[in-house]
Amino acid sequence: MQNIRSIFFMLAGATVFVAMLLFTFSVTLAVGGILTVLMVGRALSMKMKPAPVRAKANNGQREMRIWNDGRGTIIDL
Repeated sequence: MQNIRSIFFMLAGATVFVAMLLFTFSVTLAVGGILTVLMVGRALSMKMKPAPVRAKANNGQREMRIWNDGRGTIIDL
């Protein structure tokens, strides 16, 4: 009787393990599929609608650029 019970618990544990494995695999596939569809949709929508180009008037003057490169402030006139 003890051997039958231990075999039953072993088979039940293996069944639960396989069920959890299949569930994890199916959820992974579902999430991967959803992300793939979203990435394809985004790529197609970006192709159909190009980014706007910003233009500004050039009045003969260049814009003064100032930035810091970590060693000091650089001013580009």
